Amino acid sequence: MPAPSLMTRLARKGRHLNRALRLRASLRRLHGPARFDLAPGDVVVVALVKDGAYYLDAFFAHYRRLGARHFVFIDNGSTDATLARVRAEVGTVILRSTLPMATFESRFRRHAARTYGRNRWVLFADMDEQFDFEGSAVLGLSGLTEYLRANRFTALMAQMLEMFPEGSIRSHAHAPFEQVIAAYRHYDLTAIRRFDYDDYDNIPFSYFLRMNTVSNPALQFMFGGVRLKVFGEMCCMTKHPLVLVDDTTWPNPHPHTAAHVRVADFSALIRHYKFANDPFARDRQSLRDGIIPHGEDRQRLDVVRTNPDVSLFSGRGS
Repeated sequence: MPAPSLMTRLARKGRHLNRALRLRASLRRLHGPARFDLAPGDVVVVALVKDGAYYLDAFFAHYRRLGARHFVFIDNGSTDATLARVRAEVGTVILRSTLPMATFESRFRRHAARTYGRNRWVLFADMDEQFDFEGSAVLGLSGLTEYLRANRFTALMAQMLEMFPEGSIRSHAHAPFEQVIAAYRHYDLTAIRRFDYDDYDNIPFSYFLRMNTVSNPALQFMFGGVRLKVFGEMCCMTKHPLVLVDDTTWPNPHPHTAAHVRVADFSALIRHYKFANDPFARDRQSLRDGIIPHGEDRQRLDVVRTNPDVSLFSGRGS
């Protein structure tokens, strides 16, 4: 592939500068301190949120159980009880920007990480995700990051499990999130597509992966899964959610990766509850608002129009 021309490079830099200036001008701190007083073993949880009150009780319970004490939420214009619920928790910060999520998602996370987690580990977590790892009940996040530091790793990969119930998705559409977690006990690996970390031809964001050092050649990126099987979505199921934010690493240049990192020799787990909280109504809303930059929400709705009681449960691989 030929190198980009000078004009192309200048135009790209201009776009980056414009977006950086727009982000800085748009951000408001609604709650919490300008900086955290962090101990050496502290991990800062960074999350994007818009109308996420539905998830927050379980979200805080899970990450506090892992030992997290500091949370930064980038609010994208919530109108429900999200802000009040976050304000009720100690160790929280709320930054607000209503710039479009599709364009600024990674910049939101990166700004929060570098502002509040400089020289510390930052865990990027979505509202519908529960990060976990082997030995978490004993080690907690501090034990995990101690291992990573001891081995000079600066990022940890995680594989996402799409969780679902036996019945239809619609039958759980309005169940409280705690009930969803109890009912969504199944997953399906039969349609997973696996690619080596350095399979740059098949990983769309491989530009960033080329900057990384991988300590275990068995690490892979995974795509598809049950969402490919049912909806035809070739979605990425692998992330780099835990990153040491120092002067070298580039946290979250893309929602699924980090750059200039030394990747740990094992993968963690993310239980993903995407199909909670009336997901197809949210897909219709995101389609109307133009929030999502890809066509996956439209693909799901095409299936739901044909089969409103679609279920992800097949009894195989679950």
